[in-house]
Amino acid sequence: MARYTGPTSKIARKFNDPIFGPCKELKKKNYPPGQHGKTRRRKQSEYAMQLKEKQKAKYTYGVLEKQFRNVFIKAAGKHGVTGDNLLKFLEARLDNTVYRLGIAPTRRAARQLVSHKHVTVNGKTANIPSYALKPGDIISLREKSKDIEAVKNNISGKQSSRFSWIEWDSSLMVGKFLNFPERSEIPENIKEQLIVELYSK
Repeated sequence: MARYTGPTSKIARKFNDPIFGPCKELKKKNYPPGQHGKTRRRKQSEYAMQLKEKQKAKYTYGVLEKQFRNVFIKAAGKHGVTGDNLLKFLEARLDNTVYRLGIAPTRRAARQLVSHKHVTVNGKTANIPSYALKPGDIISLREKSKDIEAVKNNISGKQSSRFSWIEWDSSLMVGKFLNFPERSEIPENIKEQLIVELYSK
């Protein structure tokens, strides 16, 4: 399945945001990448800012253009604020929820766990990272996957209190998707209204 596999520090510097997790390069070089990163400071057009925000959201959630557009269309067709709906649906992806539960340290690692059939949803193996969770869905690890050292190192009993829309039982290694989060609960620094304006043109 297609996904971005290029350098993460370059993208983090482009948006001046550690969207792939902690980034040492961003701390040392807090300016855009490239030969003229330090010196060139062009005033961005409205379209450029909107496009940049869409790209930032795509990289953050690990979604390519076709998938992202489909999620936007779904969000626009639902009752409520389109931008809020967009982020809610992105947060409800299986790979993102595995990351939010603390089973994996990054969304990339969470995507790999899902793709390699380590994760179950409602007792059934799910290997599609973009699987859309519904309120009440139970997320767990396959029995043989619970002993993976990397997974055990990442899981923390504190994860359940970090986000109100999910809960995690560290003793059973079982999580639950309680409901779609409100925009105020989503910590990502994304200006979703600019994305809505871009697609509305």
